[in-house]
Amino acid sequence: MTEHLLNLHIDVLGAMSRGPKNFARVAFAVSEEEEPSDTHLELFHDTLLSGNSDLKALWSRTLTAWDGAAEADWSHALPSTEQRRADTYARLGFSDDLCKVLDATVPVDGGLRPVVISTKFQPWYTREKAAARAFYWSAYEKLLRDKGWSDAAVASLDQASHHVVERLSDPTSPEAYGSRGLVVGYVQSGKTANFTGVIAKAIDAGYRLVIVLGGTLNLLRSQTQRRLDMELIGQENILRGADPSDLDALIGIDYQDDEDWPHKFVSHGGRPSARGAFDVERLTTRDDDYKGLMQGIRALDIEKLDRTLPLFDPTNLHHAAARVMVVKKNKAVLLKLVADLKKIGPILGEIPALIIDDESDQASVNTIDGSKQPEGKATRTAINGLISQLLQLMPRAQYTGYTATPFANVFVDPDDAEDIFPRDFLISLPRPAGYMGVQDFHDLDTTIPRDQRTLVDSQEKAHVRGINASTGDRLVEAMDAFVLSGALKLYRIERGAAESRYRHHTMLVHESVRMADHAELALRLNTMWHSSYGSAEAHQRLADLFTSDFLPVCEARADGHPAPASYEELLPHISRARQLISSGGNPVIIVNGDKERDYQQSDLDFDRSPHVWKILVGGTKLSRGFTVEGLTITYYRRKTQQADTLMQMGRWFGFRAGYRDLVRLYIGREEPYGRDKTLDLYEAFEAICQDEEAFRSQLSQYAELIDGEPQLTPSQILPLVSQHLALVRPSARNKMLNSELVEIRSPGKPIEPAAYPRSPEAIRRNTERWRPLLHVFSSEPQTLTLPPDEGSPLTRTFQAKTMRVPHSSLISVLSQLEWEGDNHFAPHLNYLAQLDGRLAKVDDWLLVAPQTTLSRRVEAAVLKSAPCSLVRRKRQHGKVSFGRISGLEHRRWAQTLINNAHAGVAGSQMDEMPIGAHTGVVLLYPVVEADTDAELQSAVRAGAADSSKVILAFTVISPSAANDPSRRILRYQAKRSGS
Repeated sequence: MTEHLLNLHIDVLGAMSRGPKNFARVAFAVSEEEEPSDTHLELFHDTLLSGNSDLKALWSRTLTAWDGAAEADWSHALPSTEQRRADTYARLGFSDDLCKVLDATVPVDGGLRPVVISTKFQPWYTREKAAARAFYWSAYEKLLRDKGWSDAAVASLDQASHHVVERLSDPTSPEAYGSRGLVVGYVQSGKTANFTGVIAKAIDAGYRLVIVLGGTLNLLRSQTQRRLDMELIGQENILRGADPSDLDALIGIDYQDDEDWPHKFVSHGGRPSARGAFDVERLTTRDDDYKGLMQGIRALDIEKLDRTLPLFDPTNLHHAAARVMVVKKNKAVLLKLVADLKKIGPILGEIPALIIDDESDQASVNTIDGSKQPEGKATRTAINGLISQLLQLMPRAQYTGYTATPFANVFVDPDDAEDIFPRDFLISLPRPAGYMGVQDFHDLDTTIPRDQRTLVDSQEKAHVRGINASTGDRLVEAMDAFVLSGALKLYRIERGAAESRYRHHTMLVHESVRMADHAELALRLNTMWHSSYGSAEAHQRLADLFTSDFLPVCEARADGHPAPASYEELLPHISRARQLISSGGNPVIIVNGDKERDYQQSDLDFDRSPHVWKILVGGTKLSRGFTVEGLTITYYRRKTQQADTLMQMGRWFGFRAGYRDLVRLYIGREEPYGRDKTLDLYEAFEAICQDEEAFRSQLSQYAELIDGEPQLTPSQILPLVSQHLALVRPSARNKMLNSELVEIRSPGKPIEPAAYPRSPEAIRRNTERWRPLLHVFSSEPQTLTLPPDEGSPLTRTFQAKTMRVPHSSLISVLSQLEWEGDNHFAPHLNYLAQLDGRLAKVDDWLLVAPQTTLSRRVEAAVLKSAPCSLVRRKRQHGKVSFGRISGLEHRRWAQTLINNAHAGVAGSQMDEMPIGAHTGVVLLYPVVEADTDAELQSAVRAGAADSSKVILAFTVISPSAANDPSRRILRYQAKRSGS
């Protein structure tokens, strides 16, 4: 009976490919019963409760896909929400009891979703159209599930790729339009999987020429080609009718020497054209970049069923084979491609084409200011100019860039119609499940004091090993960690872990961009390797590191993976790990150079080599696009002032299933910088990552449509970037922006400016402007309570001085303040000033001056005020702005107070500090720029603080309802001519 039920549900859900319908009616229609019955639903209910895995898997796939669908004609609710699921159940006609069982079996995945910033577009890629033509997408989806992707991960990719494809031009439209877009992922987070999904859906929909710009080296290009061949194009299109059992027929066909051919390459069950779909013809192969159109110009002379109609007419389009090429961003290659396309003639204007630009901020962006070039000189860089030519040659070409560092792309001049500015859409992909990113290496939002953090609650303690003067260079220790982590992987394989998970095991050493330095470092590593192991002393050193580092981290974070209780238990695997690393006689590979042959090393081929267990030494080429498989130990000491360059060097980010607890980052904390300074690379990296996260967070905040209209379009993104990217020059913003941000509304959200003046005179003037409100320090301290929340299960308290101030008094102070550099507080102040009744009404503000713990408190008078608790803060490296001003617990307390006031919720907070829905909160801190408590003390003399050293810094949270009915958050105005 269970098998019959499963088959019935497969048939019923198969009939619902376009969305849910009444289940009982569809079941009656597909069954052989004479009249409808609820028996099937009752049996379904009981079978789910019994834990039937096949039925659960079927409904998990289906419900997750419906939950995450970008558009749903059965629901107006947002994707992946409880309301969307409720609307689905209503359409299915399920009882409350059955819904509860399904919710328990397949919970709604409320994880992060793509953030879409877009202009309005003409809807054409509906769910119905996507379902009607899904040959290659269905094959790709099945492959991902076979690889172990969860239903939620597949649904997330489905949704994100749908967002991209629906914003391309309709390939069957008589009117030609070329969209321009940008997709932003995370470093090493699976962007290739996303654009593979986009290509699958695009060719299913009718795109017939796909050009993938796959990096600047053939190493990167062939890596991308192989992924597309393996996961999308498939065995049958690669073989092109050749008999796989006929060795003579396979001559000249790539992948015959590939470790994964053919079993890991997708199979379509026969030539797609013989199965009612269409074939894909490759114009490049794994080993051959674009050298000219295969079969000459005829390669793009696509056959039409009806020659009286254009190719883009559905009659012709859906029967034609698609062409795919993966080419380097190389001047010679692109010149040849452009020259060949120019020979094709009118048909080129009929071909719906898609250009995917991987790492689109590298080489693709024009870095020449054409207005300053003498007449006759090039106004575009070579690669940018050739991409521009491709787009002009193909009026139906869509351009979509992919990158993890989007800032260069959004600084492209939006008024240059021939450039690659993402004028139509920008999509920020969510952080994927299982990804190790910045949150896994930095303690970003913890409230636990540093000296109380443990391996369980501190990412830094678990994974990061600082290099400074007191530690020495720790290079031998890093190498020992590489040996130990390799042995631990072998230990896990012996105890049942999948060997494929640990096929590759690598260590990355990145100290310099100079090739001479790489050779010297590789020689040093080789010498250390051959002299540091094999002795009793070496085993003792390994045993000590295992006991002090790996053993406690594995105990805290192994997450069920087996780990030895002692070094003696691990010892049998040490020798095998060293053997694998030493295979070929050399444990070290140098990855650098300007020529392809420098990268064509068999020991570095992650695709064709059964095992790559090596130490990789390199620079720039290891920090852009190249995926270092199995990366477990990173040794990083290279300095850079470029934010996007530093971000791309985060090769330690990625997916580390089965060995997250073994990952270690050895990073410089006191690297020489300038003449007499040092740079903490770990802190610098954290600051850049926080900038990027703040940018993503703002995009998310402004993505909501208001009355069907976008609040923010791609051409208006630049002001947001400039607030967060440290090294942006103001002139770039003036040159490229045609509108300016004049107001940011943040009802119920913290506003925390950080670019306070540097000069003592400006600091003194600002302090003087706060004088009318300094009597807050005269109030009696109160104990304020923060109840348990997501940050801690404990109730926390802190002391603070408080008072109420009228709205006009606060605005009077804030409007006089000076700032360092551009005044990024101005759009926020424009909003706050209107809370006098023009936009919304704020009656007053609760001014809260938190006090530090008594044991570390430094008190002083400011401008003869009562004593107040001084705090020390640091500016971010290379910036005028400080890091976080407000204490995390203080901010959470204020946010909870605002939220409760808005919701009318009573509680301990409201009892001790009652405020209404029209009162805001200001956290005020007398800040001294200092690294140590001694420096903080030096700002005080005879109980009085030096007003030229005390910055009165603040965080403002307005009431949650402090906005007008439009709910708009941003306001722009056109710039005046010449601005």
